[in-house]
Amino acid sequence: MSTFGSPGTLPTTKPTPPQRGSFPLDHDGECKHVMMTYLNCIKKVKGVNEDECRSLAKSYLSCRMDHNLMAKDDFKNLGFKEKAPKQEDNAKDSRDTGVKGELRW
Repeated sequence: MSTFGSPGTLPTTKPTPPQRGSFPLDHDGECKHVMMTYLNCIKKVKGVNEDECRSLAKSYLSCRMDHNLMAKDDFKNLGFKEKAPKQEDNAKDSRDTGVKGELRW
């Protein structure tokens, strides 16, 4: 008996996971406490990118890396940069190296 309109045999391919953006779910809840703290912070600041919430996001990603729920990576690759030195410190250093009586623009 023929199966008119059926696609026939489909090739079997093994799916490959994406390189970034997808990682295993935390079924055991190993990092749930950090995640909930982060979500509460985001709710408190109404979605504004605050330093407090960024540090919680960093600790959440660190927890996931420690429990092998995502690949270990440098935080600079995940969007976390080291804080730049304060401008006041830079201005003070530039004043100290100037020549007395020199005009600065």
